[in-house]
Amino acid sequence: MKRKFIYGAIILSVVFAACGKQEQQAQGPSGPPPFPVNTVSKQDVTSYTNYAASIEGEQNVEIRPKIDGFIEEIYVQEGDWVKEGQLLFKINADQLEQQASATKATIAAAEANVEAAKLEVDKLKPLVEKNIVSQKQLATAESNLSAAKAALLQATANYNNSKENLSYAYLKSPVSGVLGSIPYKVGALVGRNEAQPLTTVADISKVRAYFSLNEKQLLAINRQFKSDKKKSLVDELPEVSLVLIDGSEYEHKGEIKTINGLVNTRTGSTQLQATFPNPDFLLRSGSSGEIKFPVVHKDVFRVPQNATFEMQNKKLVYVVGEDNTVKPMPVEVVTSIEKDFIVKSGLNEGDRIVTAGANKLKDGMQITPQGGNVAGSPSTSTASAASAK
Repeated sequence: MKRKFIYGAIILSVVFAACGKQEQQAQGPSGPPPFPVNTVSKQDVTSYTNYAASIEGEQNVEIRPKIDGFIEEIYVQEGDWVKEGQLLFKINADQLEQQASATKATIAAAEANVEAAKLEVDKLKPLVEKNIVSQKQLATAESNLSAAKAALLQATANYNNSKENLSYAYLKSPVSGVLGSIPYKVGALVGRNEAQPLTTVADISKVRAYFSLNEKQLLAINRQFKSDKKKSLVDELPEVSLVLIDGSEYEHKGEIKTINGLVNTRTGSTQLQATFPNPDFLLRSGSSGEIKFPVVHKDVFRVPQNATFEMQNKKLVYVVGEDNTVKPMPVEVVTSIEKDFIVKSGLNEGDRIVTAGANKLKDGMQITPQGGNVAGSPSTSTASAASAK
């Protein structure tokens, strides 16, 4: 019996020791709980705002006939690259060819009349000098010569006019570029009053990207970049990037060339135009993309989004005091970059903030700081912001 009692006491002591160890493990080490802490520092941060853009060639030239007639030949296909002066269409112009031939024949007759009138004048001049014929006859002959020359000029003008009209039957490209759709076929009757052009030639050696800013965005850009009153805002704007439809960034930078001077009262926006080089003809007229516009935020703080929490529609962070107690502090967020917020106000240089686990903290709670590096990236950061809405 005594031996059983001893065995029971040993077992109980082991059980109590194990329970005590588990309880100690559950309670964890003594002292305030650890939280990651970083020191914030002011820096200049460049963010990007994206604006939907439509892309057009530098020139979009509509090819329209200047005469009425049937399409006799089409020398190109849709999407072809054509050079300036290249023949595109021929319109049947039999009547114009006949007119040109007739006016050319008129020139020959007028030239013959001039020659005959000149011979008459040359014949009469020596006779007048010898008083064989009267001066009046010579004056009449000279008048006939002037009339014949005038008729020759008129015939030449008529021929040139008919020849120009005949040239309208041959439609050539006024610029180098890519052809659009060709809605008409050989044999179709076309004329000067057609609603659709025969085709469109887009000069895409450079392209124009059109995008819009609302009044608030335009005002912000004016305040940031308009430093010289003698210069226009366009001259001071930075280069912009173009994000293509597949999400990739176009390799060439663009320059903003124009800003509409008026705000559209219906939409409350202003249109801007940026020009991009297109040496490989990768971009086509009618495409779409996004303009990536840089905005520099000076003397701001870059704070991890995990460091913030919301209360009453305000964003707050926990600032760590000298005694390692935390205090909630409201902050003004300008924009977001990747996993960080850009904070304009609410913090001071050198403040320590809790960077994660804010939902586990309370005002006045004491913590054990972990880390202590400067929050965010180096003194100047560049990243992409969310697209503008």
